[in-house]
Amino acid sequence: MIFITTGSRSFQFNRLLEAVDEAVMQGLITEQVFAQTGLSDYCIKKYEYTKFLNHEEFNKNINEADIILTHGGTGVIVNSLKKGKRVVAVPRLKKYGEAIDDHQVQLIEAFYKQEQVTPCFECTAKGISLAIREAKKKKIKPYISNTKVILGDIDKYIREEGNGSI
Repeated sequence: MIFITTGSRSFQFNRLLEAVDEAVMQGLITEQVFAQTGLSDYCIKKYEYTKFLNHEEFNKNINEADIILTHGGTGVIVNSLKKGKRVVAVPRLKKYGEAIDDHQVQLIEAFYKQEQVTPCFECTAKGISLAIREAKKKKIKPYISNTKVILGDIDKYIREEGNGSI
């Protein structure tokens, strides 16, 4: 199954939902597709969807999916990677009223450089189907959090600069 999530912020992502609909209609995507559409208002024709899922339902869909097709938000990307999922990320763009700036392009590029996501910068039926195909061929790279390393570095700095007193 392909699980699409467009985020829960106050922006639509109709462009992604419409491109997937077109890919399903053209037979470029044949897998089952389910989407959490958030505040998008595109009327999906060829796959199942809901506006919002609660936390438990959301995680159930991530766990059951083979591919997570998502916007470039770090929350869903990191959550999916922690669960060992293949992620295809499409950036929300300012010019389409999907975000206030284009920061998701840089986030997706950073995850791509770490070999953790398959980017899709061409949000069309063909572009998305090619990215999904590419993601399926990739070996899943485990997500390793560096939070402990960062906290250790902060603790070390505080101890050294504060003469050991916290």
